[in-house]
Amino acid sequence: MKLLRIGDAGAEKPALLEDDGTLRDLSGLVEDIAGDVLTPEGLSIIAKADKAALPVLPEGRIGPCVGRVGKFICIGLNYADHAAESNLPVPKEPVIFLKATSSICGPNDDVLVPVGSEKTDWEVELGVVIGRPGKNITEADAMDHIAGYCVVNDVSERGFQIERGGQWTKGKGCDTFGPIGPWLVTADDVNDPQDLSLWLEVDGRRYQDGSTRTMVFGVAHIVHYVSQFMSLQPGDVITTGTPPGVGMGQKPPRYLHGGETVRLGVEGLGEQKQYIRNSGSVDG
Repeated sequence: MKLLRIGDAGAEKPALLEDDGTLRDLSGLVEDIAGDVLTPEGLSIIAKADKAALPVLPEGRIGPCVGRVGKFICIGLNYADHAAESNLPVPKEPVIFLKATSSICGPNDDVLVPVGSEKTDWEVELGVVIGRPGKNITEADAMDHIAGYCVVNDVSERGFQIERGGQWTKGKGCDTFGPIGPWLVTADDVNDPQDLSLWLEVDGRRYQDGSTRTMVFGVAHIVHYVSQFMSLQPGDVITTGTPPGVGMGQKPPRYLHGGETVRLGVEGLGEQKQYIRNSGSVDG
């Protein structure tokens, strides 16, 4: 199933996208694509519904494909060639950091370059959405805890991230730095998350063109690993790293300053398109 959320920010309705492009309103069945709705039991309510009997929704703004995200967990340097372009060693264990949940926005919403930014960058990533809760999950059981997958742009401000001291959080959690969606594609409709192409373009030029086949740590290992350090809850999002081709890795580096259009996608999970806008003031 392809699940999404349609409507103005903060007022999105849960929806189902049918194969012919029809949007079906799920608000009579579930409150949101969030929380317990993402458990196996919650998803089964949607799966068993008579889709033809559900109201048709008109097209509108697509919101983040998951509502009320509890944790936005990121894996860094998870592609060896991206680590190389970052001049960093391939990690021996997954690198974990967090993005602020306030960074989350719709897949086609404007991305705001923050005040003082000179090095805003892009990162197309495969996002994993947790469905079954757990902690200390074995790698063998890890896939049973996944509700589905989505596209994520892990927008990053490299100066804030690398040059301002402390951890990476400063460059990762700015408002609009976490577009997710357009769809949550349920796990049963993704044959192999380790065999998906992913790409990103800026103003029509392709910079990233990779495959999840080249991840250092695969999805099952990531879910297992993260669950050793924090419990995972329905609706938590784990974004799994980016292939090479980020702005920081260009020669010379290329960054986003406002006025650009970024398009990105993951095979089978849809596409995002963001206009980059300079916030221009402290209040945005």
